[in-house]
Amino acid sequence: MVLLRPPLLRLHREQLWQRLGKVASVAALVSAVLLLGAAGAGVSSFLSPEQQRDRHLDPTRVGRQALLQLERPEVSAPQLERSEADTLAFEDRWIARVDVEAFGAEVHALGQRLLRQEQEAGQAHLEHLQRIVRGSDCLAFLGLSTMWLAPNPLTVLALGFWAHTRFTMVGHHSLHGGHNRIDPTRRYHSSRFGSRSLQRRVQDWFDWFLPEAWGVEHDLHHFKLSEDDDPDVVENVARTWQGTTKKWVMTFLTLIIWKWGYIAPQTFKEMKVREFQKAGKPLPEGFNRRAPMTLLEAFRMEGRNVFSSWEMLSQVLLPYLILHFVVLPLPLVLVDPSLNMLWNAEWNLLFADMLSNFLLFACVATNHCGSDMYRFRRGCKPWSPTFYLRAVCASTNFQHGGEISNFLHGWTNHQIEHHCWPHLSMLSLSRGQQELKEICQRHGVPYVQEPVWVRLGKTIDIMLERAKMRWFPEAWEREADLIPER
Repeated sequence: MVLLRPPLLRLHREQLWQRLGKVASVAALVSAVLLLGAAGAGVSSFLSPEQQRDRHLDPTRVGRQALLQLERPEVSAPQLERSEADTLAFEDRWIARVDVEAFGAEVHALGQRLLRQEQEAGQAHLEHLQRIVRGSDCLAFLGLSTMWLAPNPLTVLALGFWAHTRFTMVGHHSLHGGHNRIDPTRRYHSSRFGSRSLQRRVQDWFDWFLPEAWGVEHDLHHFKLSEDDDPDVVENVARTWQGTTKKWVMTFLTLIIWKWGYIAPQTFKEMKVREFQKAGKPLPEGFNRRAPMTLLEAFRMEGRNVFSSWEMLSQVLLPYLILHFVVLPLPLVLVDPSLNMLWNAEWNLLFADMLSNFLLFACVATNHCGSDMYRFRRGCKPWSPTFYLRAVCASTNFQHGGEISNFLHGWTNHQIEHHCWPHLSMLSLSRGQQELKEICQRHGVPYVQEPVWVRLGKTIDIMLERAKMRWFPEAWEREADLIPER
């Protein structure tokens, strides 16, 4: 009996460490919160007192201050009867004073100037992209080289932010054409990046969804921003959840399964719809293109959908599931036949996937959601003055800081600039940010900028229907910019 005690004690200690490791990995979510929170808040020490006060202004107060300053002589605002302006809600009264054409002209001119500067100084933009890629690759090396360890926050954070940075900066901006002018190798060119083969998908942007399908869906999002035809309106997704309990459960699940539970089937749907349209084929009877396509809905609509369940599984989900969660850690079996290292890797990969889903939702889905964000009933022409106005009043920025803060946010803290000029590089967006903000202030257009965690809270309020988004008053739209209704 005495001889048996040490092995038993050792076994208990190993089990204890394993369990503590799993708990610690869950705590990586909290660590990510602290990292992003520090990234946004840490820049305060480098700002003047006046800048710090400006950073912490409540967006509603910013809108009201802009409203009080609308009589500035430099704003060529249309002369409107007071009774007309009084029909608007207080938070919408800025709309009555904005010269949309003049505002759009200034934003367009700034975008053109940034584009010319990007073409003239492409090497600086290329070096910036290379730094981003190296940072993402370092996270990959750190995570993959330690995934055999017991589940731990370091590995989970590295793997989670690897997927996050690869999505938000490398894949996202490559498919927008943001690197077309600066990359002589064409490795990150929109026509080639992740293009239509499993090899390129694995090499360029390996995630739960098809890169080419995401490109189709995301273009629709940019040019149908916050309309009912926008596939990324969180409010429309949440509206399908009936009952308070279901809303809470689905809100929580959405935070950790966003990519494979919604993005993968939704983007695949939009790609298939595009294929139907190109072939001149009618959509299946009973199919509603505007309805959100979740993973569960994809199985429910079998036979009435633009794709079959097996088509989605075999082309989209299973390649990533098998290669990432089975093939990737499998060599550890050769090192440790007891499978302890393999199971450690599986737990680390699982927790990292949950973290990357959470980071993506927190930094992307929140960019156009909240009670201070606008929605629109009619479409507008690309690059028109109304297009630029919508890019600002239907988008929100997170706090800006140095390159580390921008990297942790995945450059989603430049979302307003990105929606004005989606074809520009990340460095161009940073360089144009302050000037765009000043244009908005001169014209009295609300420029909403808050920490990511504030925006996440406002998004959850929308998902739980504790708040609603604003509808832009249709009577105040610039008719010349709108697409005629069919």
